[in-house]
Amino acid sequence: LAKHPEIKALMKPDYNLIWVVVLMVLAQLTAFYLVKDLDWKWVIFWAYVFGSCISHSMTLAIHEISHNSAFGNSKAMWNRWFGIFANLPLGLPYSISFKRYHMDHHRYLGGDGIDVDIPTNFEGWFFCTRFRKFIWIVLQPFFYAIRPLCINPKPITRLEIINLLAQLSFDIVIYYLWGVKSIFYMLAGSVLGLGLHPISGHFIAEHYMFLKGHETYSYYGPLNLLTFNVGYHNEHHDFPNIPGKSLPLVKKIAAEYYDNLPQYNSWIKVLYDFVMDDTISPYSRMKRQLKGEVKQD
Repeated sequence: LAKHPEIKALMKPDYNLIWVVVLMVLAQLTAFYLVKDLDWKWVIFWAYVFGSCISHSMTLAIHEISHNSAFGNSKAMWNRWFGIFANLPLGLPYSISFKRYHMDHHRYLGGDGIDVDIPTNFEGWFFCTRFRKFIWIVLQPFFYAIRPLCINPKPITRLEIINLLAQLSFDIVIYYLWGVKSIFYMLAGSVLGLGLHPISGHFIAEHYMFLKGHETYSYYGPLNLLTFNVGYHNEHHDFPNIPGKSLPLVKKIAAEYYDNLPQYNSWIKVLYDFVMDDTISPYSRMKRQLKGEVKQD
């Protein structure tokens, strides 16, 4: 910032995010209606081909909202309510809990017992062969859901209860209106989209140490268009209060800080390399013993 103070001008809400999220919710509602009378094979097909992309993209919209990118820091609660709304087509309550844990990930990156993005010792020990690493990728959404309860369980908050009740109410309405195929499409899209899916390469690309000494990596490929530029991950950790839409400008302005860092151009290749490279496993993360006072949400 001392060298490029103009970056401060990018620290403002992205109001376009609001309309993008609304359109994504409407797109999924339309899909719920369209799949209700399809044969099961087509429900499964569209859940993976279309629903999974929308669902994973929505989790990254929720990531943006968790950083108050929709309405700004001055309207933090507006962002929380909007996150609950964005959560609806995912089928499972996610938004409020994600925000609480994700802030720890930014404050204490790699912090042992705090950053639940770090795999458990069991994951590192068991998923160590190529076949097991492949299964680990398939089951990623389950590990991301269970891991916080194992590493750093937090008391349930009022907003989390509201998130849960809103989600259950939405799911019941969808089931009542359009039946079990719409519910299956919704839930299957979320699970498949966060598991063995090209977009899921970002889970591994962001912080797994394929090169020693480099803890965070950016991806500059086309899937950023579907993921609110989460691939610009070094930029995001440097400036978490800048919306994803503006992260390419950060890289352009401060190119001397980013252009020479190791980077990816394919999340699919990241998944392939993770499975096939015997030197990489869930253990391939930087873990820190935190010192001093730790403040969590």
